Amino acid sequence: MVQVAVLGYGTVGSGVVKVIDTNHDRILEKTGVDLNVKYVLDLRDFPGDPIQEKVVHDYDVIVNDPEVQVVVEVMGGSEPARTFTARALEAGKSVCTSNKELVARHGTELIALARQNHASYLFEASCGGGIPIIRPLRTSLTADHIDEITGILNGTTNYILSKMIDEGLEFDSVLKDAQDRGYAERNPEADVEGHDACRKIAILSSLAYGKRVDFTDIYTEGITRITSADIRYAKAMNKTIKLLAYSSRQDDQVTAMVAPYLVSKEDPLSAVNGVFNAIFVHGNMLGDAMFYGQGAGSEATASAVVSDVIEEAQVIGRGVVSYWKPEKQVLADVSGTEKQFFVRVTGQHDASALESVFGPVEIVDAGIGGETGFVTARMSEAEYQKRAAQTEGIVSMIRVRG
Repeated sequence: MVQVAVLGYGTVGSGVVKVIDTNHDRILEKTGVDLNVKYVLDLRDFPGDPIQEKVVHDYDVIVNDPEVQVVVEVMGGSEPARTFTARALEAGKSVCTSNKELVARHGTELIALARQNHASYLFEASCGGGIPIIRPLRTSLTADHIDEITGILNGTTNYILSKMIDEGLEFDSVLKDAQDRGYAERNPEADVEGHDACRKIAILSSLAYGKRVDFTDIYTEGITRITSADIRYAKAMNKTIKLLAYSSRQDDQVTAMVAPYLVSKEDPLSAVNGVFNAIFVHGNMLGDAMFYGQGAGSEATASAVVSDVIEEAQVIGRGVVSYWKPEKQVLADVSGTEKQFFVRVTGQHDASALESVFGPVEIVDAGIGGETGFVTARMSEAEYQKRAAQTEGIVSMIRVRG
C-alpha cells in the first residue's frame, strides 16, 4: 500500500481525496497501485467529515513519517508550499502539485531536488486543470521538435469573454457573475490581468523548449479593457475574442506573449467557450494537435493530480520528473513579431485618411457612431507602435490571430 499525504483540504485537495477514495478499486485493478490517504494537512478542523480522523496541523508529522511516500501539494501560493515541497523531496518523498505559481517560480529548484534524491516531482494539473498536456510533452512528443504552443489557458477569462459575447454585457457585470458562480476569486487580478495564463505558458514553454522560461519576462495583457463595443466589432468581422497565451521557437529564438486576440470563427480555438480550455501544439513531425477539456474545477483538476500520484507510486525509489535545463531561455523582444491589428479611433475617417499613417487598412462597420474601426495590414509590433504614436484619438487595439 502506498501512503499519501495531502497538503490542503480546499477545492482541489478535497477532490484528490474523493478521487482516490471513489476510484480506489479501479485504480488498483488497472495499475496495481494500492493508494491510501494517510494524512491531510490543514489549519482547519472538519468536524462531521470522515476526513477529520486524518487531519493534522503539524507538517513535521508528515515529513518525518517513513510510511508516507507521496505528498500532494495543493495549498497554492509560494510559501509555505515551496518549503514543504523541498523538505519532502529532501526526505526522498515524491511530490505532485497543481500549484502553477509554485512551479513557475521555483520549478527549476524543485526539479533539481527531486533528481538529487531519486524522487519524483510532477505537476500535470498546473497548466490545464484536467487536460493532459504536461505528460504528452514529457513523453508522447519527445521525438518531436515543438515549435509553437498557443492556448486558452484560463477558464475564468474565457468564461467572462464568452458571456460578454453571448449576451452583449460589459466586463464588470460579467466579472461579478463569475465571482457569484465561483469561477472567479474575490480578487480576480491573477486571472483577468493574464498573470495566471502567463505562468502556465512559461511552464509549458520550459518543457517544450528545454530551458527555463521566466514568466516575469513574458509580455502580458489581460482582458479588463475589452468592452461590448469590441465585441460588436468582432461579430461584424465574424470573429471572436480570446485571451491567448502564446510561445514559439525559431532556431534558438523563443518569443512568448499573453494578450487578447481576435480569432476567426474558422479557427478551432474560437469554439472553446465557457470555463473550457484548449492548448494547441505544433511540432515538426506531429504537425498540429489540440488538447481540449475542462481547465478547472475540483474533480477535473484532482483527476490530473491523482494521475501523477499513480505514476509516482509506480516508480518509487527511482523517480521521474518533468524536466528542463536550469539555464535561462532569453526571450526575443515581442516588438519584432508581425501580425495584423484591429484599431478603434475617435471620429469618422475614410480609408484614405487612415492609410496615410497605417498603410492599407480595412474599415469595419459595426454600427457604432463617433468612431472608426479598422484592421491594419500585417506589420511588426514596433511598427504599429510607431504609427499609433502619430495618431490622435486611439480608443483601443486588439491583435488579430492568423
